[in-house]
Amino acid sequence: MLYSLRMLLLAVHFLLVGVAGLLIGLCRPFNPDNSRLFARLYSLPATWFMRLRVKAEVGPLRDQPPGCVIVANHQSNFDLFVLGHVVPRRTVAIGKKSLGWIPLFGQLFWLGGNVLVDRSNAYQARKALQLTTRILRNDTSIWIFPEGTRNSGEHLLAFKKGAFHMAVEAGVPIVPVCVSRYARRLNLNSWRRRTVIVRSLPPISTAGMTQQDVPALIEQCRTQMQQSIDRMEGELASHR
Repeated sequence: MLYSLRMLLLAVHFLLVGVAGLLIGLCRPFNPDNSRLFARLYSLPATWFMRLRVKAEVGPLRDQPPGCVIVANHQSNFDLFVLGHVVPRRTVAIGKKSLGWIPLFGQLFWLGGNVLVDRSNAYQARKALQLTTRILRNDTSIWIFPEGTRNSGEHLLAFKKGAFHMAVEAGVPIVPVCVSRYARRLNLNSWRRRTVIVRSLPPISTAGMTQQDVPALIEQCRTQMQQSIDRMEGELASHR
């Protein structure tokens, strides 16, 4: 019963934000701050419905000027609500082209200035890389899930190279954002309130790097994120 009620509230909330966001987006299309505004509208009421307390420890992300590549682990569709709390100003995201066909959300994603990529088309993927380089050099950050798919397991999947090629090409830092493993513990049929930690790590500079440095850069970022997620899990376990 509680699960059904929550899902109904989330569905209604999703539709209402979609309509409100569409009106905002039409008034200021492709504004690079639209995504942050839409993220807040989605996340703040939704996490309250879900009884999730988001503990945001994102000083390095907040202090980093726009014009960086933000990489985060991706656990579930509810990441929109959890990570929406911490999306910084002038930030857009990269998503697969099929997102654009989701009613209301797809139109918001497009009007937010986000980049839709056809991953099956190599030519389009190269064009997207050129576009994102221009975006980054225009003092706008790009948010990417480098695992490329949802993963609620204990270990991060292998990272795809795209985000790191972008950062090196544009000469901008990478800011890792880590989310504690909430997806498997999430129970929408319970009144119990659960804590999710979102923690950003210090920026990783790409100054002076070339594309040959990308594999080592990926390994450095993935290792730091895995260690941070493991530490957060230990901290949460000690308070249960």
